[in-house]
Amino acid sequence: MRNKEAMRFIALTIFYTVILLLLIYFYSYDIAGPAHFIYNEF
Repeated sequence: MRNKEAMRFIALTIFYTVILLLLIYFYSYDIAGPAHFIYNEF
């Protein structure tokens, strides 16, 4: 039972780390990419 809980903890840690990295990736892409077109309008 204890080994199963450890595997679940590791799996959730990897899962949330991937989500966090994806959010950072999309956020940085949003700053570097389409945001410049908005500022070019003014």
